[in-house]
Amino acid sequence: MLFRKRSAMTILVPRHCELAKQSRRYMNNSGYEFLTTHDMEKIKEKMTSKERVKSAVHFNSPDRTPIVCFNKDFEESDILIADVVRHFTGENKDVSEFGFVWDRLDGTMGHPRVDGNYTIPDPADESRFDNAAKLMQQYGNDKYYVAGLSLSGFTVISILYGFENTLIDLFIAPEKIEQLADKVFSFEEEIIKEASRRGFSAVGFFDDWGTQNNLIISGEKWREFFKPRYKRQFDLCHSLGLDVYFHCCGYIYDIIGDFIEIGVDLLNISQPNVYDIEKLGKDFGGSVCFVCPVSYQTTSLSGTKEEIYAYVRLLKDNLGCYHGGLIGYVEEYKSIGLTDENYNHCKTAFLN
Repeated sequence: MLFRKRSAMTILVPRHCELAKQSRRYMNNSGYEFLTTHDMEKIKEKMTSKERVKSAVHFNSPDRTPIVCFNKDFEESDILIADVVRHFTGENKDVSEFGFVWDRLDGTMGHPRVDGNYTIPDPADESRFDNAAKLMQQYGNDKYYVAGLSLSGFTVISILYGFENTLIDLFIAPEKIEQLADKVFSFEEEIIKEASRRGFSAVGFFDDWGTQNNLIISGEKWREFFKPRYKRQFDLCHSLGLDVYFHCCGYIYDIIGDFIEIGVDLLNISQPNVYDIEKLGKDFGGSVCFVCPVSYQTTSLSGTKEEIYAYVRLLKDNLGCYHGGLIGYVEEYKSIGLTDENYNHCKTAFLN
């Protein structure tokens, strides 16, 4: 809502929002603050990375589109994700702390292999937060830190139980999956509790639910078995003052509304090329903050600078046009053919 006050444009914003919290220049008794456009520009100039991300997540007009630099250029990244479950970051990076092994032929994450029995790790092992503490010490309190579960929920279950076995028994013998699911989700909930005491702004869930054109399982089965478990975790996060960051590869259109309903704050769709971005924005823009790369299957690999910038403009115009709602995602991906030049084009396109 806009008001004219003398020669300056004035905007009426809820008193609880980030912009209002940073300025008390105009006061009233209605629960709102009057901020001039000049005030807003001054506030924007002062935004830290954490404030910028929170403004994007809660649609409070960040000064620019925030970015995640996932595996390099951390000083430029507004969000820093620190793995607190050691699937890749233990003493032996080829072995998860759950006991399964990563078989690799190149620089990608590899393929999981379970040799014999697995173990449910100790969530109270404080050493799992050592790397996060070092990261926070190095980059300070102004970053938005995410406690990354690295792999979570269904992904972990399908590795430990076997992918094919999991898909079969979810339908013909779900009771066989329930005990393992309860162990995995309970382990993660204890990690969430620990993370809430260690300076994080969010918890990161990494659980792939899509193929190139559909869900891995039916939406009905997902809602029956997994949605209540996620809701319990997300409610726990919010009760502890943590945002929910959810990464998901593939096409998951049919359950995006469900994710929003149960409390996802930041939705990282890693293959935006499988979506109609305009429709995605119309249906869900302003309801969740999307975290998106330039497509790692198409444009970022083979596109020109102009095509990369145009793709970022598409994302900003359709997902980030709600006084926030978009965070750019950039990852060094030489293992699949991403050049340094195009990596930099992706990063600068989001920052401009």
